[in-house]
Amino acid sequence: MNVLISIDDTDNLDSPGTGELSAEIARMIETRGWGDSSFITRHQLFVHPDIPYTSHNSAMCFVAVIEPDCREALVADAGNFLARQSAPGSDPGLCVVVETSLADAPALVSFGQTAKSSVLTKNDAYSLAQHLGVHLSEHGGTGQGVVGALAGAGLRLSGNDGRIRRKLTIPTGSPRLSVKALRGLPEVDAVQTRTGETLPEDAEVTLDGKVKTVLIGGRSTLLVTSDSHGSSMHWRSCSKQELKSY
Repeated sequence: MNVLISIDDTDNLDSPGTGELSAEIARMIETRGWGDSSFITRHQLFVHPDIPYTSHNSAMCFVAVIEPDCREALVADAGNFLARQSAPGSDPGLCVVVETSLADAPALVSFGQTAKSSVLTKNDAYSLAQHLGVHLSEHGGTGQGVVGALAGAGLRLSGNDGRIRRKLTIPTGSPRLSVKALRGLPEVDAVQTRTGETLPEDAEVTLDGKVKTVLIGGRSTLLVTSDSHGSSMHWRSCSKQELKSY
């Protein structure tokens, strides 16, 4: 069965990030033979004085395909792992969603989208989790991270939010690649502009800095933008700043 595993508020500015702990949980699932894990997405949540957070207020989520009888062990061991490994001063939360038994998927997606622009409370999160029939638990500090953990699961479920944690493995000496070659990379499912336009297969894209994809339409998508020079149209990968809203 498909499960979403989402965590939030596990780090501080001097500790390994929430993404690293998420990757450790994914590795735990695979090394124990419980199932296989997908890529991890980072979901930016609302930054506001009324929201306590330890670094950047972003949740991390991934999807795993596991055997049904492994779910309870996964929930228990992931929670214990967060309690042990989360940084001092953090307020870690864990959300585990079994997609096939989710009572109200649109409500979960809506919660995630609201968390990007509004202040939500632990009571909001626990009330919705009970309605949805999903696991939500806190593992240290105030447990405020349950809000972000539930929101991260909703945003991942939407299929249209989040920067994918891994960076592109670009062939050495290839600062420019065609769209066809880019789609041949294991990390890239699609290439499009920020306004949703699809480029022709022979269009070339300059790859600047640490190149990452984002989740759009459930696919790992490389977003590009135009750099016009005279009558010619040139394309480059979007910068971290340009991807900030994802």
